[in-house]
Amino acid sequence: MVEGMEHLPTTQSAVTALRAVAGEFALEIEVTDDIGADQTSRRSAAGVGVTTDPDGSLPHEAFVEFGGVPRVSVRLFPEDDALITVENVEFPDIPRDEVPAFLRSVFGGRAFVKGRRFPPGYRLIVPLPGDRTHREYVPMILLTPWLNSRVR
Repeated sequence: MVEGMEHLPTTQSAVTALRAVAGEFALEIEVTDDIGADQTSRRSAAGVGVTTDPDGSLPHEAFVEFGGVPRVSVRLFPEDDALITVENVEFPDIPRDEVPAFLRSVFGGRAFVKGRRFPPGYRLIVPLPGDRTHREYVPMILLTPWLNSRVR
């Protein structure tokens, strides 16, 4: 675990942490929970009508949307990772423990877009504590006003 990041052992603990982040930045938050192997998106191996994993536990997945600009959504998976979407730019496989720090970086104005002349292209870069960053390619056609305001 990286210093400055808390450990989030469950999806519910991550949702609680995301509610706290929304409170810090005075953002609206909407949470949708899917509980049970027959409800979660990555449980295609579960049989029809089966709600538990083979070990008897109930997998819990959540989809969280934040109000305001930038448009941000988070899908928390039972496998300790998340898919974060910022202005239609997807960051897959973010460890669940890093999600609150990632969002604080985005909402706190530390995330930026780096442009390159040759070959032309843009990347959304989100710095985290401990000198870690997450970066994803942004097609020029998907540059929104918020992303354009962050170009360096």
